[in-house]
Amino acid sequence: MWNEFFVAVAGAAAALTGLIFVGVSINLTRILAFSRLPDRAFQAIVLMLSSLVISVLCLVPGQPVQLVGAELLLIGVVVWTTTFRLDLRILGNTGAQYKREFIWQMLLTELAVLPYVIAGITVLTQGVVGFYWLVPAIIFSFVKAVFDAWVLLVEINR
Repeated sequence: MWNEFFVAVAGAAAALTGLIFVGVSINLTRILAFSRLPDRAFQAIVLMLSSLVISVLCLVPGQPVQLVGAELLLIGVVVWTTTFRLDLRILGNTGAQYKREFIWQMLLTELAVLPYVIAGITVLTQGVVGFYWLVPAIIFSFVKAVFDAWVLLVEINR
């Protein structure tokens, strides 16, 4: 039942990760000129790689549900810690006039990452019903990464 979902997510996450790498490589000099953009690019890659890795792990046949829950929880905590630290660093490098706007970006990151942690806890305590928490995590991860890719590909050149 979930296999098709995870296959689709893995493919989409791999494609979006490639798009972000293209955006970074095309505009590397411009990205490096802004202190917050390298971290934003890395954060987008982290979000896409987390979706990819989680999807691949969930496709491994024969894994006990408890192991999948532990994997989700571990990845969720690592990704949350990483993205939160990046967000704090980006916020510190953001001009006062843009801080309010960036707070919305931070909120979107939290909406993307915290459901991974909740999914891990829920799978550990209630079984595969916890997979439903992966849906908002992946959707918000894609949305945030696409916003970041847009900045790296288009907005940086305005």
